[in-house]
Amino acid sequence: MTRYLMIQGTASHVGKSILTAGLCRIFFRAGCKVAPFKAQNMALNSYVTADGLEMGRAQVAQAEAAGILPRVEMNPVLLKPTGNASSQVIINGRAIGVMSAAEYHNGYSLKAFDAVKAALQKLSAEFDTIIIEGAGSPAEVNLKANDIVNMRVAKYLNAPVLLVADIDRGGALASIVGTLELLDDDERALVKGLVINKFRGDVRLFLSAVEFLEHKTKKPVLGILPHIEKLGVDDEDSVSLDDKTCAASGEINIAVVRLGKLSNFTDFDALAGEAGVNLFYATEPNELDKADVIILPGSKNTSEDLINLRGNGLAEKILEKSSAGAAIIGICGGLQMLGEKIYDPLKTESERTELDGLGLLPIVTTFQTEKFTRQVTLPEIDIEFLGARITGKNLTGYEIHSGVSSGQRLGIRVRGNVFGTYVHGIFDNDEFRRDILNAVRRQKKLPPLEATRNVHAEKQRSYDRLANIIRENLDVELLERIMSGDDDNGAARIVKRGADSYFR
Repeated sequence: MTRYLMIQGTASHVGKSILTAGLCRIFFRAGCKVAPFKAQNMALNSYVTADGLEMGRAQVAQAEAAGILPRVEMNPVLLKPTGNASSQVIINGRAIGVMSAAEYHNGYSLKAFDAVKAALQKLSAEFDTIIIEGAGSPAEVNLKANDIVNMRVAKYLNAPVLLVADIDRGGALASIVGTLELLDDDERALVKGLVINKFRGDVRLFLSAVEFLEHKTKKPVLGILPHIEKLGVDDEDSVSLDDKTCAASGEINIAVVRLGKLSNFTDFDALAGEAGVNLFYATEPNELDKADVIILPGSKNTSEDLINLRGNGLAEKILEKSSAGAAIIGICGGLQMLGEKIYDPLKTESERTELDGLGLLPIVTTFQTEKFTRQVTLPEIDIEFLGARITGKNLTGYEIHSGVSSGQRLGIRVRGNVFGTYVHGIFDNDEFRRDILNAVRRQKKLPPLEATRNVHAEKQRSYDRLANIIRENLDVELLERIMSGDDDNGAARIVKRGADSYFR
């Protein structure tokens, strides 16, 4: 019989995705056959499975933590914002069209719940433990009637719920009490425990608050999780980019242009982890002044972002830096912007049917209605970039794009100091990433460095570290009993704890 646990939060970005990943790792290491699940994601950070289906990136990280391959049943509904309060709707990994927020929430979401139930049935038939992530808050009264990602899932499965609050934001106690107050009685009964996340400082000073919460809510506080620096686990959404500023300076400064519709920002996490690299996200032209490398990332709306680049002066600065010899790299939508022309005869992205690109690569892109989603392997590359010859075999990644570009050879296009590709995740290939960085180092008359990192192994160590921290600071034994239904028929189990039971 499959056990379920649902992680809900008092708000967005309180740590639901990370806690879900850590719990997946804990149960995987305990010998369980565990899978993650999130009914509906709203994110531009997506991934393509081995069978060419698109899903949210957070569930990919959670699947890795669970020791399994990601599959679309783990995220059957994906909403990718396109602007103007609308999103591309992706069901079971395939785009079905663009809907306004009103069209989706008031008319379609409950139909999409059929896909959610079907996905849960498939996973339940194969896994003994499923860790489910909610979205935002379950107490959004204006959205609750048509919400398919929080309490509707918990009630469908009769799944116990942990409610998570981010104390680093402030107001954690009020957010917990308020959330529980706004839930219906049957929903409140499903909440079996509370978790305080991102705690800093002396936990002993918080124990009186724990006692208050347990007596006020009649729910046990299962743990107080510390704020974790340099976690090394993929973030779900671009809110996390606010922490990645350009305050530092490294031997190599890499600026990623923070487009309005930026997608797949995790493409650059491996670069950020390299010795001597300062990677930051830029929104103003002057922030590119010190950049040795400028990256134009993927975009959910290439046309709109290109128009904005010209309007805010970033396009002019990129051309200026390119002329001065800085390395310019475009990924997916960024590749399209680096070309000579973008044609959109069906007006799929804007009312403009033709746009001039930045003209740094000899390609022309035409948007089509078909969306290309596939994993790719580049069997062999042999390119010259920044005057350095770069070779490699079997580089892996994935493609998500609607445009078709001319002149693409083996997935990569290079001209002098300008490099473009449709392949997301290309910098996760360790030797290729080091070769690109060494080309920049040689240009700056710095000695090359050896390729010593293994990004895949680093991620696995990060999942283990996360699991260890959670296990040390969460009452996993009580959690196991809750998941097995041993919770006194819903009565709160108030456990007396001393300071030594937290942050051991």
